[in-house]
Amino acid sequence: MSARHPIISVTGSSGAGTTSVRNTFEQIFRREDVSAVYIEGDAFHAFDRESMRTRMAAEPTLSHFAPRANLLPELEEVFRTYAESGTGRTRHYAHDAADAAQYGTAPGTFSAWEDFPPGSDLLFYEGLHGCVVNETVDIARYADLKIGVVPVINLEWIQKLHRDRSFRGYSTEAVTDVILRRMPDYVQTICPQFSWTDINFQRVPTVDTSNPFIARWIPTADESMVVIRFKDPKGIDFSYLVSMIHDSFMSRANSIVIPGGKLDLAMQLILTPIIMQLVERRRRLA
Repeated sequence: MSARHPIISVTGSSGAGTTSVRNTFEQIFRREDVSAVYIEGDAFHAFDRESMRTRMAAEPTLSHFAPRANLLPELEEVFRTYAESGTGRTRHYAHDAADAAQYGTAPGTFSAWEDFPPGSDLLFYEGLHGCVVNETVDIARYADLKIGVVPVINLEWIQKLHRDRSFRGYSTEAVTDVILRRMPDYVQTICPQFSWTDINFQRVPTVDTSNPFIARWIPTADESMVVIRFKDPKGIDFSYLVSMIHDSFMSRANSIVIPGGKLDLAMQLILTPIIMQLVERRRRLA
C-alpha cells in the first residue's frame, strides 16, 4: 500500500463484468479530474493465443485462470514498483481485429511493453489476478482499494457464454469446454481473492437461470439485485446509502442489497469518496 502512489485493483472472473465496473471508475476519474494509468489483466498472460493452444493440447487442465499461465511475479513487481515510485510498465493483448488495429499487433498476440506516463494520481488494475496471494506472490498487499466483481456462478456463465459467442465468435460447446477446464483453477485461484477484497459486488438474478447453457438472454439489471459486502464496515454510512438508493436494505451488519438498476448510482456514492481520499492524500504529500 502506498500513500504517494495508490493502487486500485478490480478483480473478477472472465465474464463477471469487471469491464463495466471499469467504465464506472473511468466516469469518476473524468468527473473528479483524476489522472490514472491502467493495467488490463490479459496483458500479463504468459502465452499468446497460438502458444496457449499448443500448451493446452499437451495439458488439458491448463487455463488462463492458472498462475502458471500468467506472469504473476512480473505483475507483482509492477505493483511494487508503482507503489514505491509511480513508475512501471504494461502492454495490451489483442483479442480481435479491432484490438489489433488499435495496438498495432496481430490478433491473439501482445503489443510491445510501454512505460506508464509520468505524473499519474493512481494505478488502476482490472482482471483475473489483482488480489492473488499464494506461495509465490502476494499481489493483494500492494493494492490500497480492492474490489471484487462476483456474479452468482450461473449468471457469470451466462454472461461469458453471451460475450464469447456474440463478440468473439466461439460456439456454445467451445465456451462450455473452457468453463469445465477452468473449474479447478476457479476454485483454487479466483475464489480465494474475494476474501482479500475490501468491497464485493455480487449480482443475483431474480429470474430462473437454472440452466445457463440454454439461456438466450442475460438477465437485465431490472431482473436482478446486487449484494454489496464491505470487509470492514467501520465508517460506512449505511443509513445514508439506504436513504439515497430507493428499495435498498441491509441484509447483514456489513452488507447492503440494492436493485440491479441502481448499481451505477451505488458505486458512485460508495467509491467516489474513497477514491478522492486516496488522491487527496497523495496530493498533500506531493
